[in-house]
Formats: sequence, structure tokens, C-alpha cells
Amino acid sequence: MTDTVYWIWLASLRGVGVKTKRELLDRFGSPTAVFAATEQELGSCGLTASALAAFSRRNLDCAEKVLQKCESGGVRIITLREAGYPQRLMNIFDPPLVLYVRGALPDIDSEPVVAMVGTRSYSTYGERMARKLGAEVALCGGTVCTGLAGGIDSICAQSALDVGGRVVGVLGTAINQVYPRSNEPLFDAVEQNGALVSEYPPDAQTSARCFPARNRIIAGLSVAVCVVEAPQKSGALITADFAAENGRDVFAVPGGADSDKSRGCNNLLRDGAGLAEAGWDIISAYAARFPEKISKYAQIPARSAESPPPKRAPAEDTAAFYKFREPVAKKPKAPEPPPPPPSDSGLTETQRKILSAIRPPETHIDDIISASGLTAPQVLSQLTMLQIKGFVRQGAGKRFSRTGKV
Repeated sequence: MTDTVYWIWLASLRGVGVKTKRELLDRFGSPTAVFAATEQELGSCGLTASALAAFSRRNLDCAEKVLQKCESGGVRIITLREAGYPQRLMNIFDPPLVLYVRGALPDIDSEPVVAMVGTRSYSTYGERMARKLGAEVALCGGTVCTGLAGGIDSICAQSALDVGGRVVGVLGTAINQVYPRSNEPLFDAVEQNGALVSEYPPDAQTSARCFPARNRIIAGLSVAVCVVEAPQKSGALITADFAAENGRDVFAVPGGADSDKSRGCNNLLRDGAGLAEAGWDIISAYAARFPEKISKYAQIPARSAESPPPKRAPAEDTAAFYKFREPVAKKPKAPEPPPPPPSDSGLTETQRKILSAIRPPETHIDDIISASGLTAPQVLSQLTMLQIKGFVRQGAGKRFSRTGKV
């Protein structure tokens, strides 16, 4: 019988903590040996009564069913002592014994993985910064890691995917469960352009406490955690705590002094977190560590859905990146809409259509969707690109204006 079954059994054993399971592995050498241990041998390990009771009901039936589901469902199983298990994750205080993976998990230890987390109840500002940073981190060579929760997590993930980036989504549910259900298209996209990861096997019963537990995996897979927007009490701050406790860097996006939604971020900055106003503020800290992965970007090259992801510029070609953060000069408002950008502006036909739908002085997102004849996801995605390119700026209440850049 494959040793993987015993790993599944031990990882799924209820009533025994991860720390205790690791101590038993160190004592007996393998999960197979733990399964075969006598009650007397287990009793000598100082187990609690509830842990001993759990071992008294040893049975591999459930583990064998899990293995069959994984094989039929295309779920990869990575155990703690396999070569494919990320060393970065192994180094946290309580790494999961088993990882269940859908998609292609990158070589985590050789990648600048940045966790991006935040509140589900985000503001217009939080949405804008999530779209900006998610895209910029991906374009600079980073892999975005999130919990794929509704709100900031999902926005960061989608923004990274929109520019051809790679995303690792860590679930607090069974590996074959989508939560929230509205995120099913995003889950599918992440599986196709990265990986979905969970410590819970297919069809496993999970609870609310599993979501804070998954945050340690998000932090453990990453070199840094960036909190984009979070109130004073937010699950995103749990991820930041895990990061700090396990030697990861913590960044935060500053918010208004009177903004309750940014109070958690501002407190992190007060406590010494790194300031993140742009993707390069985060990713530049790892340029020397991952010189072949990381580079600055002056602008996002236009590409069609059929084109491969853009090739990154050489690491030394960096001076123009800060154009992302330079203020765009204001131009006098005109009674007529600004002329369409020239054909050699590097914009796609879809982006040009969106620009034509923006009327001065500002146009609401609903009116842009209506005038352009495009779908809401198309407009939202391409507006992010236009903002980063400098053609559009966002105001309050989801209103957008042309910068006049040609």
C-alpha cells in the first residue's frame, strides 16, 4: 500500500494537533510507523486522553477514499517530506502535513511570492489600490498569493491574472470546494494560470475556524505579506501576524487618517510595516534575491487574449518604472470630449472604445459600460490597464475621467 495513504490518514486524524503529529513523525520516523505503533508506545509519548482515543479508532478506509478522489479529480498530493514540498512553508512553526493542489504549483522556493490580503468590505480606494498593486506586482515578476476570499483578495488575484501573471490561491475549504460560490470563474482561472492549494482533502467538512488556519499557509508560501485595506479587526491582520511571527516581511497600503477601513493598515505602518504605494515598493526588496525573476516596468504592453504573457524587460532597464507613480499633469476641461488616442498609442481596440465612452468632466462606470457596449468585467479589467498606463484616473463614486494623455 502506498505511503501516501498513511500521510492522508495522519493529517486528517481529528483530536490530535499538528504539533503532536510532527512530534510523532520525529519519534517513529514515518506515518506508516505511527499507524503501526502500539497503544503502549503511543502512551509513552505523553499524548492526551483525547489523542489516544483518536488513535484507538485507526482505520484507513477514509484515507483510501480520499486518495481515489484525488486520482480521479486531478488533485496532486504533496506530503511534508516530499521533494516538491516548499521548503519556505516547511520552515513555519506548524506546516501542514499534506498539501492538496489543483493546477501547477510553481517552484515556490525560487519565486518572489507576495501575499496580498484585505477586507471583504472594501472602499473605492481599496479597490483601486488592489487593482493597481495586484497588476504591478505580477508585471514586476512576482507571484501573487491570496486566500481568494471575496473583496480585496479576489481583486488582487484578478488584476494579476489580467496582466498575464500567476496566482496561488490558498483555500480554507476542501480542495474541490469553491467559496464564495460567486468566485467560481476566478477559481477556474487561478487553476489554469497557477494553483489552488488546501490542506483539506476533497469533500472534507470544514468550519469557520479553518479560514484563520489557512492564513498561516498564505504567509508561509510568501516572502512578504501586503495588507491592502483592513479595518482594526480583520482576518487580513491574522495573516500579517503569521508573517511577522515566521520571519516574513509585512507591508501595508496607507489609508486616510479618518478611514475606519484603513485603520488596521495604518496601525501596521505605525508598528513598522513597510509602506506600499506601488507594486515596486514591495517587490524591489527582493530584486537581489531573485535577479532573474524581477524587473521594473515602465508601462503595460498591449496584448490580445491569444498572445503569450509579455516578456519582462532586463533587470537593468529600470529607470522608467516610477512613471507608475508620477502625477499626471491636469489639463483644462474642454466642452468637447478629448480626441481619441492615435492608432500608435499602444492601446487595444477595446481600450480605445472605453476611452471614447468617457465624457468630460467625469463618467460613471455604469455609463461607460452602457456607452461602450462591453460587459462589466471587460470594462473593469481594461480600466485598470488604462489607469496604470496613465490614460485614465478614477475619482470618487466609481467615476472616471480622461487624463488627456495622447
